[in-house]
Amino acid sequence: MKSKFLRVLLAVAATFTFSALAQTGSAATPSSPAASSSTPTTSPAPTGVTKVGTINIQDAIFGSNEGQRDMQVLQKKYEPKQAELKGQNDELESLKKQLDTQGSKLNEDASANLRKQIESKQKLFDRSVQDAQEEIGNQQQEIASRILAKMAPLVVKYSQENGFTLIVDTSKPWPQSPVLWWNAEAVDITKNVVDAYNVQSGVAAPAPSAGAAKPAAPKPSTGTGAAKPATPAPTTPK
Repeated sequence: MKSKFLRVLLAVAATFTFSALAQTGSAATPSSPAASSSTPTTSPAPTGVTKVGTINIQDAIFGSNEGQRDMQVLQKKYEPKQAELKGQNDELESLKKQLDTQGSKLNEDASANLRKQIESKQKLFDRSVQDAQEEIGNQQQEIASRILAKMAPLVVKYSQENGFTLIVDTSKPWPQSPVLWWNAEAVDITKNVVDAYNVQSGVAAPAPSAGAAKPAAPKPSTGTGAAKPATPAPTTPK
């Protein structure tokens, strides 16, 4: 188990956080000016003209100063769990190595006992990884939902003030998202929303922490989607 295990867990947790967050986002974001009395009223776009914008809401949330700060706190909180999982994995790998190198020299009972140890510790490790992923995912979702509730009105305000009639979330690439292609440089509002949110929140940019899993800074998406770290594959007894 590498020292990067926790950041992998955080990334894995994020992949299923945003499927649930999508429902929260649709509820938190007013669908029309009438949905929020605090939203400024602006002149509608000319008839027949549709101005579509895009936002990577995942990058916006975790690329904001508040999101980066809270993710650093989350990583610090789970450093002991990272060490615990690494210890479990190291012990498991040591037993497997022992079976590989000494298996042919062990009698039947000793070999069977070693295999049972490996199987038992493998199940314990797999469950620990699953529990950690779920726990981290819940914590991430709490962070994301809290920030989104405050960021959503800003998205509406910015969109209205700049004449957009539709904003599409591009957090996921096609075919998970209905968006096949878009001119990110022309229509992406992610950075503008993040900048406005940083001013509104008053949270200063956190200092990078050594070895921290730092969320990527908001940037226009190309539509292909960034590669996500794969779930740590549980090792199996040999």
